[in-house]
Amino acid sequence: MEEDTDILFHGSNTVVEKPTIQISGYNKDFGYGFYCTRMDKQAVRWALTKRGEHIVNAYQYKANPSLKILSFEKMTDPWLDFVVDCRRGIPHDYDIVEGPMADDQIWDYVEDFMDGTISREAFWELAKFKYPTHQITFCTGEALETLSFNEFKRYDE
Repeated sequence: MEEDTDILFHGSNTVVEKPTIQISGYNKDFGYGFYCTRMDKQAVRWALTKRGEHIVNAYQYKANPSLKILSFEKMTDPWLDFVVDCRRGIPHDYDIVEGPMADDQIWDYVEDFMDGTISREAFWELAKFKYPTHQITFCTGEALETLSFNEFKRYDE
């Protein structure tokens, strides 16, 4: 994180004033946690995939230098290896993880790479985003304390 404070967005089907870490469902890019983004348009896309209402929550984020943070500026081999481990359910000990996300198309390539169907080189050739992505995952209770709820907005499809 370059700034001490930031506005982050979370796409949902409900207003989330007090974020929690949901440890259920399938394994995600950066493991279990509360997922946000700096990109409001991306949060809208997330919200529109939900059943029911489409809500984007906004939070003030204040960095805590004592937390263990892993940050990927772009997709790299270490990013790919970390995402593969997390998607396989291998836990990590970071409070916050930040970086690009493997959207549905990229995830198909990650699965092919995990299965050995394509090589690492083929993955990188295929994994060219049509638009930039960003996610920041709050993985511990201490990390969630860096967020303060600001507001929410409803969206129609």
